[in-house]
Amino acid sequence: MNENSMNILDGFDVEQFQDDLISWYESEKRDLPWRQNRDPYRVWISEIMLQQTRVDTVIPFYNRFMEKFPTIQALAEADQQDVLKAWEGLGYYSRARNLQAAAKEVMTLHNGKMPAHPNLLGALKGIGPYTKGAISSIAFNIPEPAVDGNVMRVLSRILEVEDDIALPKTRKKFEALVRSLISQEEPSPFNQGLMELGALICTPQSPMCLFCPVQAHCRAFHSGRQHELPVKSKAKKKKSIRYAAVLVTNPNGHLLIEKRPPEGLLAGLWQFPMAELTEPADRERLEEQIQEEIGLPVQLGAKLGELRHVFTHLIWDIDIYEAVTAAATEPEERFRFVEKSGLDVYPFPVSHQKIRALADAEI
Repeated sequence: MNENSMNILDGFDVEQFQDDLISWYESEKRDLPWRQNRDPYRVWISEIMLQQTRVDTVIPFYNRFMEKFPTIQALAEADQQDVLKAWEGLGYYSRARNLQAAAKEVMTLHNGKMPAHPNLLGALKGIGPYTKGAISSIAFNIPEPAVDGNVMRVLSRILEVEDDIALPKTRKKFEALVRSLISQEEPSPFNQGLMELGALICTPQSPMCLFCPVQAHCRAFHSGRQHELPVKSKAKKKKSIRYAAVLVTNPNGHLLIEKRPPEGLLAGLWQFPMAELTEPADRERLEEQIQEEIGLPVQLGAKLGELRHVFTHLIWDIDIYEAVTAAATEPEERFRFVEKSGLDVYPFPVSHQKIRALADAEI
């Protein structure tokens, strides 16, 4: 225990806190598919999917993903497009690409078995400190901290810590605190108990303190400050970009789609062609801009609608148009004309799934 943790935990009944938290978790934990056993692969997939995504949303994706890729080997050997398609709708597609890259590392470096040592786990692609701690504790019963936003919120209130949880140094502080608090004998139910407490009781806006199993230990509750904590500075304003997305149909009635670059935002996914609108443009200029973007002559048709898609640090405002082209073949390899019925095999980001719904309705 470092000096900082000792000061914060001075007078705190660590052992009773552990007992109260673990007892509550064991009796009240939700029946979730990834809790059926402690297979490291299942734990790993669930923890990656649960990042910034609600449990209810994850469950059907998790079940389908595990059915399609039941082992590390199956995931490592799969076509990346199949992996992205299985991830379609979950967002944060870099998680899926990193999962497959890490699965290949496990096959190559660890004979197809997830390494138990935290340092080896943390060296795998896409496994950060939180995921490393979650897998180590849940699958291997190693007392490693698993600190995410939920855990920081819970412990900010219980220990009345006023540090800004948006700062990286604060996460380090909470990792040190969890190392001092975690049960050495039962790290799995301890870490999962903190996560479950944040999900069910110690929620962001309306913590249900009267039902909290560790209320007796909560300093913020006893000082009446549970609604003031955690301290979190506001995120920077998101950048907004306006695009025109075009549903281009050729003489065969096929739609033009485009594969995004292999690196960067939504890498490797498919979309309907888009042109960034840097300034207000009349229809003639917009038609020229689209032709420059896709390398085909087009005749712009009706505007079908608009949509806004919000990323973590970015907003897309998209105007959606229909268009026709006399060309029957693609201008470049990244483009492809596809029958409407054949679009199902291609992984699209959520924004373009919504655009496709317009295509199904209008074209």
